Amino acid sequence: MRAAHRSSTTALVAAVTLALWRASGAAQGFEVTPFGGYRFGGDFFELLAARPLDADGAPTLGLAVDVPFSAGGQIEVVFTHEQASFPRPGPPSGASSVDHWLIGGLQELSNGRTRPFLTGLLGLTRYATEGDSEMRFAVSIGGGVKLFPQSRVGLRLDGRAFTTIIDASTHGYACAPGRPCLLAFHAALVWQAEFTTGVVFRFP
Repeated sequence: MRAAHRSSTTALVAAVTLALWRASGAAQGFEVTPFGGYRFGGDFFELLAARPLDADGAPTLGLAVDVPFSAGGQIEVVFTHEQASFPRPGPPSGASSVDHWLIGGLQELSNGRTRPFLTGLLGLTRYATEGDSEMRFAVSIGGGVKLFPQSRVGLRLDGRAFTTIIDASTHGYACAPGRPCLLAFHAALVWQAEFTTGVVFRFP
């Protein structure tokens, strides 16, 4: 299991490095945005415990790096970290963390001092507790606005939705020799929403 986790992480890091290298060769400048916020919604630990956990959500911290590649378009790499705790029989409470490693695109809808945008990202979610961790495929969509009172420093407001595929399976029905089968696909999904505020630093 740990070998598979290392392989998945290495593949994601390689993809991120290649994407940023290609983008940097075609464009000038980039943006770095450290951010913080709050995350809501069900999580992986609820599925394991079969009962609600962290019902009030938990704070998150993260970093976004954006490299322009077209008019208003940017390649975006995002890392977010959620540290939470959940009750378990006997003291102390269990500690858990949820990390998202994502890469995708950001499209600005205007180029003035106020810049609304949309994002779409793919990557991995890492769930960790004391002594164990799991990685799963994740998808994120979102949007927000960048405010630039100055040309090099701005404010970024984000709303993101995360979908993590916990388990997936495919079953064949009505199969006959020489004929295609009817297939049914089932996936167990975890949904979360995150709202963050960050400071944008633009580098030439």
